[in-house]
Amino acid sequence: MIRHSVLEKTATAVRARIVFPVAAPPMFDGVVHIEGGRVVQVSPKPPAGVPLTDLGDVALFPGMVNAHTHLDLSDRKKRLGKPGTPMSDWVRMVINERTTPKKKLNAVNSGAMQSIRQGVTTLADIATYDPLELPTINGGPRSLRFHEVIGFSQARAPSAHSGLVKKLKRSKAEGAPKLDGAPMEGVAPHAPYTVSPPLLRNLVNSAAEWDVPVAFHLAESKEELDFLMTGAGGFQEILEERSMWDPWAVPRGSVPLDYLRILTRAPKALVIHGNYLERKELAFLARHRDSMSLVYCPRTHNFFQHDPYPLEIALSLGVRVALGTDSLASNPDLSVLNEMRIAAARHPRVPAEAILEMGTLAAAHAMGLGHLVGALSPGRYADMTAVPIPDGIPDIHTDILTAVLRDATPPCQTWLGGETVDGD
Repeated sequence: MIRHSVLEKTATAVRARIVFPVAAPPMFDGVVHIEGGRVVQVSPKPPAGVPLTDLGDVALFPGMVNAHTHLDLSDRKKRLGKPGTPMSDWVRMVINERTTPKKKLNAVNSGAMQSIRQGVTTLADIATYDPLELPTINGGPRSLRFHEVIGFSQARAPSAHSGLVKKLKRSKAEGAPKLDGAPMEGVAPHAPYTVSPPLLRNLVNSAAEWDVPVAFHLAESKEELDFLMTGAGGFQEILEERSMWDPWAVPRGSVPLDYLRILTRAPKALVIHGNYLERKELAFLARHRDSMSLVYCPRTHNFFQHDPYPLEIALSLGVRVALGTDSLASNPDLSVLNEMRIAAARHPRVPAEAILEMGTLAAAHAMGLGHLVGALSPGRYADMTAVPIPDGIPDIHTDILTAVLRDATPPCQTWLGGETVDGD
């Protein structure tokens, strides 16, 4: 189990060589004053009469926020398939993997512990398991769990939708978790090749009715775009194999923008991957940035050897972009910091501060939790992670952040609500 240190829930303070609040400018010799598990202030002077811990030569960040993961695949020892595997072939491999409900729950627990060790304090998990059956993970990340829904054919759509509604009703009846009133569950229509537009529309409407967010894989591969346009290819074959194919479910000539328009009805919509969104589709996301966000998973993107990610274009248009790790089936670990590092290396024209925000505050806003986590500012939870600063870096905040993103050292300490946690 994840362990908490025994710290008082009263007042404490933590000092670091540099603090990156994200929602405010970096501060050298910054002190984070914490009371009741929340940030009181970040200042250059420690509060009088409050115990102070000096962390030394580290950069102190908000706890990392993972906007997309599949924790039920966290028991894997290596990635599935080979780099460049066609997406439909990889999906077939995932489908053919054998597991049990107990193994899934154990994998989720393992993924939670791995996440905390990597400095991730909040995450968005796609749940193919029953979240209400999960044992309490003391000190685990704050988890927003999206109920995954699959039902491509018109025949299966009604039962898929009613099944989702039953889960939401059951969660409410049994006390679905909330974070200061913010929902910690959501709806995850899987993808265009597993959820038809009519079903997606009904699921989004239900999400709006229950005021919960939506996560949807979209424009992940060229195969998906071909499937939308022609109704043929590897995904059609998978549906045929599983008796789910319906030639009338998706109109020929469909494009990702058709699905984005449906997603605008959700209170919050996380557009997962978006590797092949066109400029007009990115512009559409930008116009709806208050409710819609794009989630980029850099190392999974690299694993499948997709075309270069349109990150610079998306940011220039004003799209809110968050970072996710996807799963251990396509990624070596669940570290958002490592996703930042790959993103920084692949997109050198994107400022380091923007990369940091993608893995903290932007991801929190994408999940509807930006007022609670993702930054070190008064009133937010004191979720933090400390990362050693490489030797010889001068006191220039851009140099320090760049050096941390070019390094490979993992976080050395993490706090959840002002309490130190580890993943052992």
